[in-house]
Amino acid sequence: MRIAVFTFDEITMFHLSVPLMVFGEVTRLGLATDWETRLWSSDGGSIRTAEGYPIGDIAGPEIVDDADIVIVPSWSLPIAPTGPELREQLAAAHGRGATIAGLCLGAFPLADAGLLDGRAAVTHWTAMSLLAERRPGVRVDTSVLYIDHGDVLTSAGTAAALDACLHLVRTHLGAAAATRVARSLVVAPHREGGQAQYIERPLARPATGSALGEVLDWALARLDQPLSVDMLAEQARMSRRSFVRHFQQTTGTTPARWILERRLDEARALLETTDWGIESLAAACGFGSAVTFRQNFTAAFGTTPTAYRRRFTADSAAR
Repeated sequence: MRIAVFTFDEITMFHLSVPLMVFGEVTRLGLATDWETRLWSSDGGSIRTAEGYPIGDIAGPEIVDDADIVIVPSWSLPIAPTGPELREQLAAAHGRGATIAGLCLGAFPLADAGLLDGRAAVTHWTAMSLLAERRPGVRVDTSVLYIDHGDVLTSAGTAAALDACLHLVRTHLGAAAATRVARSLVVAPHREGGQAQYIERPLARPATGSALGEVLDWALARLDQPLSVDMLAEQARMSRRSFVRHFQQTTGTTPARWILERRLDEARALLETTDWGIESLAAACGFGSAVTFRQNFTAAFGTTPTAYRRRFTADSAAR
């Protein structure tokens, strides 16, 4: 897996570090031995970050020619139009089959290259109106962390780049590998792309010790059991209405949706790491029947549980 990360003068170190850290951790943990991540710029040589640090030995655009994934992790401020060379490089890489990812403001070069026309996309919430104004053919989604079309991916602001990069690890190496990387980096292993990127008081997953954090931990230990909203509200010692409102403000999703996503997370891990039958696996993840499990799994991931297991079993054997 050859990953090319675009960089430029005045990029922030955080934006640049996210893909390097996530994909580098894949190799450091021994999850894959053939992942290589390199920086490139329009001219090669060196750049100076927004914080004033010089970074040298940066490759030129020639490394894009054989990259499997090309990432634009941010974009310059104020948001300038993308130059013709970068537009052509991104379009050419996409045309030969590379995955193109625009993280945070990196969605703008992808849009300028025509890769988002007629598609949904996301960027940092402060720049959504500008993206919609500049590229009327792009359907800007104001309520998600990332959107993956398979060949093109965009993510919301700043920390959502972590979610998008972990999603790419999950796509290529499976849920268990992505969870190991997330645990090593001490970040949430899976925030769904459909989670809201910005709420009035943005909060991360509540820590254990907080009222809601304790409820989530309680629920995670009981995924094989029925978990209604009323049960969760009772555990939190709150009315159903107050609990639902507080839960959505804190996590960006509903209790029912959160439970379903966690059941599906557990199902993917079990499909990758056990040989359990579908009936047993469905019961272990709290689905009422194998039919219900298959329907939810297929709707979420666009593939059947059996096909998913076959894919990642084959990928593991190849690694």
